[in-house]
Amino acid sequence: MTSSQQPPLRDAFLDAMSGLVSSVTIVTTDGDAGRAGATVSAITSVSADGDAPTMLVCLHHETSAAPAIMANKCFCINVLSADQTEIANVFASRTPPPGGDKFSAGIFEPMQTGAPGLKSALARFDCTLVSDERIGTHHVMIGAVRAVARNDGAPLLYGKRDYQALK
Repeated sequence: MTSSQQPPLRDAFLDAMSGLVSSVTIVTTDGDAGRAGATVSAITSVSADGDAPTMLVCLHHETSAAPAIMANKCFCINVLSADQTEIANVFASRTPPPGGDKFSAGIFEPMQTGAPGLKSALARFDCTLVSDERIGTHHVMIGAVRAVARNDGAPLLYGKRDYQALK
């Protein structure tokens, strides 16, 4: 097969990545730069040890959440449950927010850093921003976890370019 018959590397990469399954989260912030949030599936823990546990979040550079997080220096990772596809769609801008405000799609309370935490989320990781680096189209942000809250339930998952549930 010649290279002209092979799919471009980007397309092959995206197709292969669609086979990875990840939790669906909304990442939120609030502060002097305002309140913002986005649906994100690219998150992971970095370390449980050190001065504080750390988390990694990747946000597209065109989201309103990325510059707000950089200015506010805090964010909350809200892990969504299997029955929260609607709020995921609102924060992904797939569905118009009720009344024009994304945050009216759920009940939020300020976490220790001031970032909004979704009360019904499976887990909330309240973080202060430690570092931010732009790589390609995304900001790779590292946050130091300052507080954690948890509820019971099954997670909302994303794979094969759609929401999934554990079976």
